[in-house]
Amino acid sequence: MTEYRVTQTAEITPAVVLKNAADPPGEACLGIRKKENGMKKLTELNTEEWIGRVRGLPRAGEEKVLIFYDHRIGGMCRDPRFMLIPLDDHMVHRGDGVFESLHVTEGRILELDAHLERLRHSCGVLELEPPCAWDELRDIVLAVTSAAGEKYCAVKVLLGRGPGGMGVDPAECPESSFFVIVTRSSPLPESFWERGLTACRSAVPAKQPWLAGIKSTNYLPNALMTSEARKHGVDVTFSFDEKGFLAEAAIANVGVIDAEGRLLMPRFTHALPGTTALLAMELAKSMMDVIITDITEEILYAASEILIFGTGPECVAVTHYGGKPVGSGRPGPSGRRLRAVLHEALLAGGTPLLES
Repeated sequence: MTEYRVTQTAEITPAVVLKNAADPPGEACLGIRKKENGMKKLTELNTEEWIGRVRGLPRAGEEKVLIFYDHRIGGMCRDPRFMLIPLDDHMVHRGDGVFESLHVTEGRILELDAHLERLRHSCGVLELEPPCAWDELRDIVLAVTSAAGEKYCAVKVLLGRGPGGMGVDPAECPESSFFVIVTRSSPLPESFWERGLTACRSAVPAKQPWLAGIKSTNYLPNALMTSEARKHGVDVTFSFDEKGFLAEAAIANVGVIDAEGRLLMPRFTHALPGTTALLAMELAKSMMDVIITDITEEILYAASEILIFGTGPECVAVTHYGGKPVGSGRPGPSGRRLRAVLHEALLAGGTPLLES
């Protein structure tokens, strides 16, 4: 077992704020120094030294970050090294928080109000009040996204229980936390829709109904489904409930075009009601029958088309499920028509970014 000693900050010199090439990997940046007797000592840093090390540490993914906002600070920043959440925020150590993912396309935030309405619903279930009025929250999201200065980007809005302790009781957090992060994103190439996706059944069970209906920051099942898809060599996996009925993909809803040309959608009992899926269902009513029903895996195998609805892909076909072709094994006509109508509606209903 490695032994450590804690020393005071006076033993630190400015030379160790940035990592030295001669230092063992990770040790200088962590304030760890080897002693001749084999023991290690941890160095206690003062505020200035801590900030200096944060500035000097490499930051994975920093090239993706355009700008972010922290409500505690009351301002925006472009330095990803300071995109930090307090460790005692219950969103971090309890998963007690909610979020929304939005996309900006052609300078418009798609479905801004629909996403914020779902965020509000999620907060209601958790009895989580934002640290500002909802109208102000909307204004902040729009202002931060506009400040990023990009016509194509991705936006995350997070509301956490807030800092206040390492316990489980929400009452120890006096005020909730609120973050907005805008990251780089490029429009998907047309080949993405022409090729379509592959899918298979997930071993991760569908979420319980009370949890499935909110977009909480506890996304462990979704993360496991994404890892699972990579291991199976497919793009996505689908979860099923305890009765064997289709629920959802990791971060998208799933629909089926049956042999009669109807759009079948699974009940939202074990699936998050996606903003894009709900809009697609409404638009599809003028093109085909839309039926919310129980969908078994047998129905998937017999489908003419399988469609995935989500904020990023909008509407994309699954061409192979469980190693077998869906219909002709290529994106079908119903999905193509629905995608065109959906994309047009998303842009038309998008919220324009503020002019600088």
